[in-house]
Amino acid sequence: MDKRFQSYLNSSENILKQYDGKLPLSIHLKNFFQLHKKHGSTDRKIISNLCYCYFRLGKAFEEFSFLERIEMGYFICTDEPKQFESFYEKEWIENWSKQSRNRIKFLNKKYPSFLEKLFPFKNELGNLNDAKKFIESHLIQPNLFLRIRPRKASIVLKKLNDANIDYTVLKVDCIEIKNATNTQQLLKWNDEVVVQDYSSQQTQELMNIIKNSLQQPIKLWDCCAASGGKTIMAKDVFGELDITVSDERKTILKNLQQRFTEAQIKKYHSFVADLTKPIQFNKKFNVIICDVPCSGSGTWSRTPEQLYFFKQESINTYHQIQIKIATNVQENLEVGGYLLYLTCSVFKSENEDIIEKLLAKNNLKLVAMKYFEGYENKTDTMFGALLKKLS
Repeated sequence: MDKRFQSYLNSSENILKQYDGKLPLSIHLKNFFQLHKKHGSTDRKIISNLCYCYFRLGKAFEEFSFLERIEMGYFICTDEPKQFESFYEKEWIENWSKQSRNRIKFLNKKYPSFLEKLFPFKNELGNLNDAKKFIESHLIQPNLFLRIRPRKASIVLKKLNDANIDYTVLKVDCIEIKNATNTQQLLKWNDEVVVQDYSSQQTQELMNIIKNSLQQPIKLWDCCAASGGKTIMAKDVFGELDITVSDERKTILKNLQQRFTEAQIKKYHSFVADLTKPIQFNKKFNVIICDVPCSGSGTWSRTPEQLYFFKQESINTYHQIQIKIATNVQENLEVGGYLLYLTCSVFKSENEDIIEKLLAKNNLKLVAMKYFEGYENKTDTMFGALLKKLS
């Protein structure tokens, strides 16, 4: 084996032995490289890739050694592993293909229970069109997606073209670029573009139903606002808004404040709230966005370490939090108003089961419900349901 590649393997093993999953892997890697400055940019890229390949195998091959797991993960997840041919036996080299699906087939044939072990939560999945493709998608790194804000398309595309940056236009306001592309210095984030996964952008479909049904003024409450991405999208869809945002984390609302400043959103009300407890306002809202805390299982192809460390009992924990939040916030809807329930989860317990309970115990009507499935487009999978208050 090439001595330099052996050094990469040793560094990767050292990193993973110190990692417990409490921080995102990206942060753990950043901290490691800050302490070990001998690694150049190429070294950091390869070592990071090896670590992510390790976790892309999910729960599969846990009985194998670190080196064997890296061998399997690197074979499947890397499009150009031939540069390290000495790492593989002849059988592996002969079965390498530029098509990742062919590489997956080879490994699944060699180890028939591979995909079942990779994602052991198959029985928890909601109504996806193709569970097998979804599971396989964890072996492929999603791309980066930018949502172009209204009246900014010509500016954004000119900047990308002038900088010779490759991109794909998926629709009028959405472009796809490679993950390694640095656009933060080139484009005005949150003003010209918003970094937002393609499936997340697709939830505009449900917002458009609201837009075509409600008259202005729209009184919006983004009740689990995080850093405000959904509110910015709602602003772009609806136009003028009476905006209220909340989150249980004070620090993340500070991030929201910065993003809103960059997005030219100046008029809004924000507050910290634990929405697992009842809350009453002196006014009602006609749109509530309820993007609840969840397992994030629809995004694990982007953060595979979360798949590796996830505990099944957490699904019920999230379910209990979600039903409390959704039940409490819907009390603040006007008659005829809409509750937009969103998760980045693929689990039935966090999605369809929550909607079933909301409909059974509250005077709500289901308008639309679907999974925004991303496994065909190297993107995340989202769930969305739109409910209307009847009385």
